[in-house]
Amino acid sequence: MRRLVHRHLGKVVTGAALAVAGTAVMVGITLPGTAGADETGGGGGGGRAARQTGQGPDGAPPGVVAQAPATGKKGTGRDPLTDDEMRRAAALAVSRQMRSAGEDVGGGHGPQRLSVDLADPETDELDDPRAPRRADVSFYDYGNDTLVTRTVDLATGRVERTGVQHGVQPPLSRAENAEAARLLIADPLGAGLKADYKDATGHELTSPDQLLLNGAVYRATPGGQPGVLDKCGEHRCVRLFPKIRNGSWIDARWLVVDLSARKVAELQHR
Repeated sequence: MRRLVHRHLGKVVTGAALAVAGTAVMVGITLPGTAGADETGGGGGGGRAARQTGQGPDGAPPGVVAQAPATGKKGTGRDPLTDDEMRRAAALAVSRQMRSAGEDVGGGHGPQRLSVDLADPETDELDDPRAPRRADVSFYDYGNDTLVTRTVDLATGRVERTGVQHGVQPPLSRAENAEAARLLIADPLGAGLKADYKDATGHELTSPDQLLLNGAVYRATPGGQPGVLDKCGEHRCVRLFPKIRNGSWIDARWLVVDLSARKVAELQHR
């Protein structure tokens, strides 16, 4: 079994070799809405493509959804959002209905937050130095596999727009990469990953915290994967590129974690 797992999962590879290979794999995967974003969930990520006007998923018109948190440190003009503005926008963007009905990557209450970005000004505000500062806050609701983006006016606390889209898969957040690793470690298909980690470190792999994680969204192609992964794209699925802390990469490119279904499957080697 150990030999079989290693034939499919891969091997511990010194830094540059798998870094190059991993980059090539990620470039070859279709990642809609990922321009200018990283895998940590701290920057952009598909929210702008999903922005629409109209009612939110809770059926309520845009408006104040909670008492605004303290304003804190504010930026001006097109300055990047401050940490205080990001926290404020994230708190304002989640309605009570979203908190109770939404589901995060671990199955908890409330949708999974992906990103908080400075929103573009309206067309008639382009030359206005006093234009409102707004933030686009993006969430992924694992309860119904939807991307939700809400635009918040940071001064008034109003949620001005809500966009909801299905089948849109922005870059993965740090929490999602960690949950994918957690599922992989617990799955029988993760045996090779754990064996490689132990070979390299002498320790058992029991937690995602022992790894540095990058991930790429995986989308299904007709006949290109086992049936269990056919909904990837509609579901949120990830290929992981794990690295031992202060050590080597581990090749896990042939494994895909369906975060929506909480299942792990193996791709055929090409």
